[in-house]
Amino acid sequence: MTTTKNVVACQPENPWLAFTARIQQVRPETPGVATYNLVFDAPALADGFCFRPGQFNMLYLPGLGEVAISISGDPADYSTVPHTIREAGSVTQALARLGDGATIGVRGPFGSSWPMDACRGKDVLLVAGGIGLAPLRPAIYELLANRDDFGEFTLLYGARSPDGLLYPDEYEEWRNAGLDVQTTVDRAHVAWAGNVGVVTVLLDRLPLKRPDDTLLLTCGPEIMMWHTIQTALRRELAPESVYVSLERNMNCAIGLCGHCQFGPEFLCKDGPVFRYDRVSSILKVDDL
Repeated sequence: MTTTKNVVACQPENPWLAFTARIQQVRPETPGVATYNLVFDAPALADGFCFRPGQFNMLYLPGLGEVAISISGDPADYSTVPHTIREAGSVTQALARLGDGATIGVRGPFGSSWPMDACRGKDVLLVAGGIGLAPLRPAIYELLANRDDFGEFTLLYGARSPDGLLYPDEYEEWRNAGLDVQTTVDRAHVAWAGNVGVVTVLLDRLPLKRPDDTLLLTCGPEIMMWHTIQTALRRELAPESVYVSLERNMNCAIGLCGHCQFGPEFLCKDGPVFRYDRVSSILKVDDL
């Protein structure tokens, strides 16, 4: 069932309460990365859950802890709630050992979102690196579902190698729906016929027809985002037209524990999506 919900209300009534969710399907994506399609056990919750592109959930495993994971599905399709997860710490490694039918706890959704309303009438440029495409994927779905509300939009996506590119089976469908998808890799193999090099090379080459009316949404390694932003600013995009999604260790999701403090901001409640001019002075501070 696909429908549209009132996204203004997409916040948990009790942020501490975890709900039981069942893993309907685990879909391998790239080495060490898989998408977990979750369904809530309670029908009322399944019907009432919604999220905004860019938000995240806290996924809970009893006895191990929680981990913040961006929701990577379609905001208009709540039949399942996908999360694309890379094996890193103890919780994500334990998740990787779970299969279809296993149950976990879910809190959320939390955090700020991509500025979809501000994108209306604008050209939209999405730049992702590695698993950074996962938080941008819901924005892609929303852009394509409301194609007439936006100008031109382009996805520039880079990975270390061809087998590190997420969701390759969807690219052709996205292109047919109006999204210009360009990919690049750091290291190619014999069968790769695409671009080789960092993603900022694609941005340097991209014709920007109206930089004054273009919004940039970017997610990936911070060094990649920083160079992407510098390139965009040289291409005459304004700092207030650039949005970034940042990642830190989020433990509570409501700004109490302080683990995700980023200068004066708390990424879990003030972010993870920020307008660049709000965080530009601290984005390059070492060890922050």
